[in-house]
Amino acid sequence: MTAKAKTAILMAFLASVAFAQESPSPAPSPITEESPESSTSPTDSVTPPPVLEQTPSASPARSVRISFVPPPLEGRISIGIYDAKGKLVRVLHQEADLNEFKIGADALVTQWDGKNDDEEDLPAGKYHARGYLVGPLKVEDLSQTAAAPPESNSSATVRVKLTPNPLANDKRAIVELAAGFDGDGSYLKTNDDLPLFTVNESPNLIRVSIVKNGDKSVDIWQTDGVGFHQFRISNVDQMMAFDCGEFELK
Repeated sequence: MTAKAKTAILMAFLASVAFAQESPSPAPSPITEESPESSTSPTDSVTPPPVLEQTPSASPARSVRISFVPPPLEGRISIGIYDAKGKLVRVLHQEADLNEFKIGADALVTQWDGKNDDEEDLPAGKYHARGYLVGPLKVEDLSQTAAAPPESNSSATVRVKLTPNPLANDKRAIVELAAGFDGDGSYLKTNDDLPLFTVNESPNLIRVSIVKNGDKSVDIWQTDGVGFHQFRISNVDQMMAFDCGEFELK
């Protein structure tokens, strides 16, 4: 082999060795594209968790237990709550049946929530409860008339001697009765506004008055502005007063 041929073979071999020793250029690593959900812009603000609204705690329930021994008379019961000055602040029961009360060990039991008739909380202090059991009163419709009642004073009262309550040892119980009305009709009430007995269910009344008719009956006159209507209530002495005692509202 000639020297020229040998030189050509050597040059080719060196070239192949040099090519094999070169480190290949590293392939670029793939770029992973972030999903829109996972990318957060530096200017984006993180939404703070919702702030729980502070609600005022409800005031503790106020409940007063009231018990009483019902008078020995069949009828319906009305009970009022009176403040320290003797003012009626709540009609607790109006013409209630006996079965509307809980039966205690030796008395009937009811509850008062410490509110007045407008559902407003009354201040703490001493209060008194008392009521009446109204027996079988008789209502007589004396028809409608255009004449005015003999006494037109709507604030008039009449004094009625009640049946004594043997449990209260009260032999001369007297009550002053008046006439009242609301959107449901007319009724007998005490002079301090405790309703006792429904007289007539007539809406749209504008005035009522009461007149005594003997020892055991009264006449109720009522009007809706058109004419007067007269009712006679007999056996008004068939009522007994009772007391529920004094208690303190916290």
